[in-house]
Amino acid sequence: MKARYSIIVPMYNEEEVIRHTYAKLKEVMDGYGEPYELVFINDGSKDRTVEIVEAICQQDANVRLINFSRNFGHQIAITAGMDYAQGDAIIIIDADLQDPPEVMLEMIAKWKEGYEVVYGKRLKRKGETVFKKLTAMMFYRTMRSLTNFDIPMDTGDFRLIDRKVCDVLRGLKEKNRFVRGLVSWVGFRQTMVEYVREERFAGETKYPLKKMINFAVDGITSFSYKPLKIASYIGFTLSATSFVYLLVVLCQRLFTSSTVAGWTTIVAINLLFNGIILMLLGLIGEYIGRIYDESKNRPLYIVREARGFSEEKEQAEKQEKEREYVH
Repeated sequence: MKARYSIIVPMYNEEEVIRHTYAKLKEVMDGYGEPYELVFINDGSKDRTVEIVEAICQQDANVRLINFSRNFGHQIAITAGMDYAQGDAIIIIDADLQDPPEVMLEMIAKWKEGYEVVYGKRLKRKGETVFKKLTAMMFYRTMRSLTNFDIPMDTGDFRLIDRKVCDVLRGLKEKNRFVRGLVSWVGFRQTMVEYVREERFAGETKYPLKKMINFAVDGITSFSYKPLKIASYIGFTLSATSFVYLLVVLCQRLFTSSTVAGWTTIVAINLLFNGIILMLLGLIGEYIGRIYDESKNRPLYIVREARGFSEEKEQAEKQEKEREYVH
């Protein structure tokens, strides 16, 4: 029987929690009583995550496994899940059980009302530091101010999307992906359900500070070129300020007996301006790097093996990937 709901679960080193995640998802979806599939994506885990899910896959016909050849990243794992999902409604949820699986039923209810995207909005974030909460708040508000479309604040990738939305997203082949931004960008009828985000059930966060910064940079540069405008404004302001300062120095030299500031002032100003110039060059380099990534036209991911899918589905996916390599 064809699955009506596809639950996408990206995984990276989740051996401590994945059995509990499977059991909870199964309990919720079995209780709902409609056909479903659980699509686990192993994003190059170095622990026993894939072995555990392989065993589950053999025991449960509703479980699918996509095993990457290496680590390609959380957003690419979600993308692969959407590529392979067969349901009429697709739900994305992380494996750490911070997003309560019971909330999926509220999303399904909203979907049945006619909404095509239902995202989870966090009312409270348990177990997270003040620093992480503060930086998350700043990130979402910065994204909203820099982009020309509405990205809901205080949300993650936990959401339900309709099949038609999934098909549109599958047609977007950009390499540096920010899925929650793409979902907002495509539009359709969207709404939210509110929930309290729990502490991580077990294991460690997969988003340390470095990854959080890279994720924020990907999100901003993927959907806005306003930072480049800011660079232009800063450059114009510095040039104007330098010209005014030059006039002041000339006036002091020609019409007063006061001495011009010495080497300390000159060095300080040079260091300031050079630092700003290097910062702006780095910003431009971020955009050029993304252009370079897009121009290489490599596939988003490489699947080592896929288990639990029908032979027809696997063959169709293989042919699609071959066409991507050709073009």
